[in-house]
Amino acid sequence: MSFLRSTFLVFFAAGAIGLAALALADDSDPSICQAPLLDVEFRPLAEPEPVNLCQRFQGQVLLVVNTASKCGFTPQYEGLEALHARLNERGFSVLGFPANDFLGQEPGTEEEIREFCINTFGVQFPMFEKIVVTGDEVTPFYQALAAQSDGELPGWNFHKYLVDRSGEVVGSFGSRVTPDDPRLLAAIEQALAAPAGVDGAVDGGG
Repeated sequence: MSFLRSTFLVFFAAGAIGLAALALADDSDPSICQAPLLDVEFRPLAEPEPVNLCQRFQGQVLLVVNTASKCGFTPQYEGLEALHARLNERGFSVLGFPANDFLGQEPGTEEEIREFCINTFGVQFPMFEKIVVTGDEVTPFYQALAAQSDGELPGWNFHKYLVDRSGEVVGSFGSRVTPDDPRLLAAIEQALAAPAGVDGAVDGGG
């Protein structure tokens, strides 16, 4: 083998190894968002500084819920908190987004909403700023959730989107599906068991 050819092969191999290492680093670097759906910023409820959902929750299974304080489904807060507390260590989180879109059932300020959630239901799961989840001014994040759910936007408070570890919507559950509904629990367990990149879409029902 000539000197030039052997030198070329050495540099080629080194370059290939370098590219592979770079790709591996990119995949494992938590600062690089691998889930475009979650690459959005929201303020935690009643706080001034936004957080990036991808940086905070990438790789977790998420249940995204539009909440309200004066709704017949408001007691679901208790079940959502229990679900979050039970599964959080396994990489699961409930994300709450207050919205005043349905009969004005979330009229309070963010400070009032936070106080109500903590004092009434002991809510510790992440709650974020008040948003719009339906209509002409729907928040882009909810547009994206709906786009991955056959266009289904919330029809009422406490609609639930299940997002897998890869940042893809794999379930959409209507307001009447309670946090302890077997269909929802089975879908969450399926998402927790699946590695990132495995699509396990389910039909949530209403």
